[in-house]
Order: sequence, then C-alpha cells, then structure tokens
Amino acid sequence: MARQRTGALASLSNHGWPWLAMTPFAIDTEAGQFIIHISELAAHTRYLLQRPQASFMVCTSETPGEPVHALPRASFQVGAIHPERGSASWATARDCYLQRFPDVAFMVDFTDFHFFRLGVQRARLVTGFGAAKTISVEQVRQWLQQP
Repeated sequence: MARQRTGALASLSNHGWPWLAMTPFAIDTEAGQFIIHISELAAHTRYLLQRPQASFMVCTSETPGEPVHALPRASFQVGAIHPERGSASWATARDCYLQRFPDVAFMVDFTDFHFFRLGVQRARLVTGFGAAKTISVEQVRQWLQQP
C-alpha cells in the first residue's frame, strides 16, 4: 500500500450507477485509514457527501511487456468519513496527506476541497492469477498501520 500513490475510487451517482475516478491517497497509519483530498468540482465528492458507501482499489503498476492478469491488487468496500474542517480529525488527515504530497500544500486551504477518511468495511486481496481471498478488516488496518 505504501508504494502506490493512487487508487480507483467508485462512488454511487444520484442515479445509482457506479462513478469511478483515479484518486491520489495517503494513509493515516494511526487510524488505519486511507485519506483522500478531492474537489467539489468532481462528481465523486458530491456523491460521497450524499452517500458515503464506496469502493476503493489499489493495484500494483504494470510492467511493460509483462502479463497484467495477475497484477497484485486489493479492493475495499469503504465508508467515507468527511471530517469537519478545522477539527482534530481534519488536521490529522491534512498532515498525513501533506506528508505524502507536499507539493499540493497550497490546495488544502481551498474551501471547495475536502478530506475524506476511507474506513475499510470489507476487503478482497488478489495476489496473482486465481489467487484471491477475502481478508479481515483487522488485517487491512495492520497493513495500513505499517510505515
């Protein structure tokens, strides 16, 4: 998880359809949660504010010329928590995000950008072709809590 910096976030649209977006993420190792920072201009921000149930997938990057069907990946069903701006939870999310992405420090004060904490509810891990298994939420939290 620490090597990848982007994931695929799927939220539910107002019509009940999945809406998928590439999303940079940080990890709050204390809470064992993913942290995302997204703009109100993006549809998925509005959708998460209305319906916090979402999916998030992190996948190993492709290697040119290598098969892609066995890429290790993890899929998560998450509950998106929207911390109140200025709260301790928001400040921790900001600190975690800026530690990973210091180049976007100028954006954290934009009021149309929001932090969300993605709390894992269920998880599925694929470690290779035909090697998929459900993993416990506790195991995911332990992974996320490793620096």
